[in-house]
Formats: sequence, structure tokens, C-alpha cells
Amino acid sequence: MVWLFAIATGLIVANLYYAQTLIGPISKATGIDPGAAGLIVTLTQIGYVIGLLFIVPLGDLLENRRLIFISLLTTALALLAASVTSNANLFLFAALCIGLGSVAAQIVVPFAAHLSKPETRGKTVGKVMSGLLMGIMLARPVSSVVADAFGWHAIFVLSAITTAALAFLLRAKLPQRRPEGGMHYFELLASMWHLLKTTPILRRRAAYQACMFGAFSVFWTCVSLELTGPHFGISQSGVAIFALVGVTGALVSPIAGHRADQGKSRSTTAVALSLGVLAFALPLLIHSSRLVDLGVLVLASIILDMGVSANLVTGQRAIFALPADVRSRLNGLYMALFFMGGAIGSSLGGWMFAAHGWTGVLWTGLAFPVIALCVFATEKSGVSSAIGT
Repeated sequence: MVWLFAIATGLIVANLYYAQTLIGPISKATGIDPGAAGLIVTLTQIGYVIGLLFIVPLGDLLENRRLIFISLLTTALALLAASVTSNANLFLFAALCIGLGSVAAQIVVPFAAHLSKPETRGKTVGKVMSGLLMGIMLARPVSSVVADAFGWHAIFVLSAITTAALAFLLRAKLPQRRPEGGMHYFELLASMWHLLKTTPILRRRAAYQACMFGAFSVFWTCVSLELTGPHFGISQSGVAIFALVGVTGALVSPIAGHRADQGKSRSTTAVALSLGVLAFALPLLIHSSRLVDLGVLVLASIILDMGVSANLVTGQRAIFALPADVRSRLNGLYMALFFMGGAIGSSLGGWMFAAHGWTGVLWTGLAFPVIALCVFATEKSGVSSAIGT
């Protein structure tokens, strides 16, 4: 079941990122202005945030398997729409709907936590999140390779078919999980504000990951534009290889989850945030030949993905240590808050690249983990262990 959860979350969340390395050809084909090309990714993330706030909480109210099935069919239809349009407005609306339906991944993750034993919950969540992060990172090279061979439309057709097939597979394989409920939908939504006010660990972990995911989005929204530009002159297949190397950063997720189970969240968080700073500092400090610059970017991508992965799993372990009857709402809030950081990062990245080039992107990306470290410095020693994170 853990393997099924991991593969499912990876395939679902990949839908958010297929367009990330294709914003150049998509913006040309649909007539989107280069300065606004970041909207292709930003609107998908905004749709995801909306779904996290208004759909994921239903996991505490409705039968989970059915909710996942409906969300995935919605995503498949949106992907199909994106594949057949060359109109900018229609494509952007489809991108929003892709994000909205892909929140099924965040109904699957609490499902996995619910089925796991408390003493191994962090490790289980780490494995599932490895699948999710592998989906995020593999989406970029897969979309680049498919686009190189068949055009950018093809990846959306392929994903629509895969997502629809996954919907029926999960409906057949997942056990039923019907929460006790006891609330109406609007009471459920109102309770989320109360949870946010009364759960300081949620606010703190969301702040850390919002900054890290903002940095992640800045980097990966713009790095393909830099790699295919005049300095590097790399093809879409080359971009795919570059993105594939960055996937290795996701392998730290189970390690981070295991350390969280051992009560070592504070040190893991410090290392994760520091890796975020290092990832942007390296290309800012090292300038040499084309080959050396490319090697530095590869290293930076791995380091950044390691930091984001470790911090994400550590945060989710903290959230899933809280009461099970509010787990979907807490996870929805956590993911929504940090995806807001991602949406800000992708929109800022596209604008900074158009206005100030790659150097402006690097300075923007560096600001995010620096802010996170400043917030982390205010965390009192011993707080993490006191709350079981």
C-alpha cells in the first residue's frame, strides 16, 4: 500500500509541473507575453491552493476514496482541455483546473498516515512524500523529452490518460475510509481558521516551507529559460537531463522522516534551510567557463531539492502527529500556505528573469531561505521535541 500511495501521489502531483520547463514553447504557441509566462505555472499553483483550502478539508467529512476518484477525473478532463487549445485564456483556465483537481494527492497522503502505526508514521510519510517529490522532479525531464519528440501538447494528452487510469485503479484498490464527520461543510471551513489560530506549529512549519517552496519555484520556473538561452544553448532534451539529475535530491525524504521520528526535527530543519541558502549562493559566487557554470547549476539543483524535500517531510511529520480527526484540514492548511509561497516564487521568477536576467532570479531565490532562517532563529530550543515533532 505504501508503494501504491507513493506512486499515486507522484503521478498526481506531476500534473502541476509538466508545464514548468515548457513555458517558452507554450507561451509562444498561445501568445502569452514573455513577461507573464510565469502565469502558466502560477495559475496551476493557485488552483492547487484553492483546492487545498476548499476540497482537501472534505477528507475529514466525506468518504476519501470517492473524493479522490472525482478529483482525478476532473484533473484528467482539464489536462485534455489544455492539450487541445492554443488560446491563452483557455489554456490558463485549464491550468487553474489542473491544479484544483490535483489536490487528490493531499487526500492520499493523510490516508497513508491514517493507515500507518504512530511509531513509524514519519518514515511512512517520508516514503510517500519521496514518491510525491519524485513526481514533481521527474515531471520536468519527462515533459521536456516528450515535447522534444512530439510537441508540448503530447505531454498533456499522455497525462490525461494516465490520470484517468489512476482514478479507476485507486477506486479498485484503496480501502474505504469514512470519517466520523459531525460537521456541515461551512462549519468545517470555519474550523480551519480556528485551527490556524490555535496551532502554532502549523503556522511555523508552513512559514518555513512557504519560503523553501518559493525558492524552489523561482529556480525551476526560470532555469529552463537560462539553460536554453545564449550562454548555455541547451536543447529541451538537455534540459530534461538537467532536471533528471536534480531528482536525486528527493532521496533524502525517508532519512528526514526517520530523523523526525527520532525527535531530531530541529537540527534537520536547520540543515534543510541552510541547504536552500547554499543552493543560490553557489551560482552567485562562482562564475567561470560555460562548463563550470553548468556544473555549479547542477549541484545547486540537487542541493535545493534536498533542502526542500527534507523540510517538507519534517513539517508533515509534525502535522500528522496532531489529532487524526483534523488531519486532512491541517494538511490542507499546511500545503495551501506553502504553495502560496510557491505561487509567489514562480510569478516573481518569471518577472525577474524578464527584467533582470538570471542574476536577478538568483538573488530573488536566495531571499526566500534567508527569510526562513530568520524565522527559524526565533524558535525556542526544545519546542519541537515538546510537541512531538
